[in-house]
Amino acid sequence: MKKPKFTESQIIGILKQQETGRTVADICREHGINQATFYNWKTKYSGLEVNQLKKLKELEAELAQYKRIVAEQTLQITVLKDVVEKKL
Repeated sequence: MKKPKFTESQIIGILKQQETGRTVADICREHGINQATFYNWKTKYSGLEVNQLKKLKELEAELAQYKRIVAEQTLQITVLKDVVEKKL
């Protein structure tokens, strides 16, 4: 997978430049990105601050951890049910 050129905090900074009144074309030219990329970032990160983004990433990591725990427990329950059924 290709490594991103910009960090998420840099992306938020780039998006904030439009709020100051600069045109999208100028911003894209300065940073060497396509306008489609800019608008994709805008749909993904619009309205977020850097601290909110960090909190969102922490919550996503926590959710992924919980999903792994649930998957492991479901597998254990399934295995135990199979063992009980074979004994009967």
